[in-house]
Amino acid sequence: MKFRTGFFLGGNRISLLSQIPSFFLSFYFLAFSKLPMDGNSDSNSHESHFSTALPSIYTRQEHKVEIHAEIDYTNPISPDISVCAITLFEPASTFNNIPGGLTWGVDDRVQQTDPGYLPQNLYSLNSSYGSEHQLKALLHKMKQHKVRPMADIVINHRIGTTQGHGGKYNRYDGIPLSWDERAVTSCTGGLGNRSTGENFNGVPNVDHTQDFVRKDIIEWLRWLRYNVGFQDFRFDFARGYSAKYVKEYIEGAKPIFCVGEYWDSCNYNGNGLNYNQDSHRQRIVNWIDGTCQLSTAFDFTTKGILQQAVKGELWRLRDPQGKPPGVMGWWPSRAVTFLDNHDTGSTQGYAYILTHPGIPSVFYDHFYDWGDSIHNQIVKLMDIRKRQDIGSRSSIKIIEAQPNLYAAVIGDKVCMKIGDGSWCPPGREWTVATSGHRYAVWHK
Repeated sequence: MKFRTGFFLGGNRISLLSQIPSFFLSFYFLAFSKLPMDGNSDSNSHESHFSTALPSIYTRQEHKVEIHAEIDYTNPISPDISVCAITLFEPASTFNNIPGGLTWGVDDRVQQTDPGYLPQNLYSLNSSYGSEHQLKALLHKMKQHKVRPMADIVINHRIGTTQGHGGKYNRYDGIPLSWDERAVTSCTGGLGNRSTGENFNGVPNVDHTQDFVRKDIIEWLRWLRYNVGFQDFRFDFARGYSAKYVKEYIEGAKPIFCVGEYWDSCNYNGNGLNYNQDSHRQRIVNWIDGTCQLSTAFDFTTKGILQQAVKGELWRLRDPQGKPPGVMGWWPSRAVTFLDNHDTGSTQGYAYILTHPGIPSVFYDHFYDWGDSIHNQIVKLMDIRKRQDIGSRSSIKIIEAQPNLYAAVIGDKVCMKIGDGSWCPPGREWTVATSGHRYAVWHK
């Protein structure tokens, strides 16, 4: 597991931490998404399979930062939301001007590697980042400001402390959760069963089929949830073990919200990215189904298609059924859309994800480091999404999908276009809400 920290922002404004003692690296924002809970949906989509709409997140490995949105299970309609997250390098002593929300914390355990993705002693919260006492004090301060913390759960693999079967470090003597070789899958050097997912090579992979392993993990997750103070979970490397175990862990620990990182490569042929990515998004949808819809997932399909589409291949943004080609097109309330680099078109990409269904995210460097122009454009797009009531399940009608032109109507109040092609909506009721390099958005 790896902790991260940030804060959730609600209402009509975005407030930043005003006094943070030199420990943050970068931010994310999650754009405003209304989350209907009534189960009304398109009967031809995966939306008909469930009655609640969850928000979601995205991780970027370079900065180890993530974003997350809150789900309110008690209200028929959740409020519009936006999220900001930061990476902490030292524990915080004070948080000021936080309007409330959800957070991530950095790795607060002794790890084999600095990023924290090779865990060992899951119960140790003392590290170079600070002490367990400081971490709990931080989370308590966040709770006072209604900031929700999320833990990044890395339970696919675990570094051993002692050599066991075959001379491999596949035992965990001398630390809590002192498992023996049965806790390690047979395909990664242990005496357990074969993995129920993809192998994470080079390290012992945890055998989730073992009853004692799952019992200990649930106990640890509940400790994080009710003792340490984390409220939400993000499951790292979700391809590594069966989604049914994620369901069991969620039911056992009862976090408020969960998301899985089911990340694999899009489909390619000799000429590059395939147009049809249905099998790719189906794998993500299958994983969500495997959790009994208790978790959301990152929309890696949309990300992969979009970064290719903005290179003069915008025809890729309409699938054969006339819908968006990613998870967003099948199950938008479980799809977290994101851009992670300049290849995804920057403002074109944000004009796309911030006006479309799903739960979009914004990266810190795009928002702050790329200059006032891009910053202001993203702010306008987020504001349009909020004011025009675009949510994770908003309807969409794709009007154009040509090499250099994509245009769509979202709901009944917003339309947009990206690309060099000329297009504008018919009718005097439409007014330009914002425009920029190769994009424009209109509203009624």
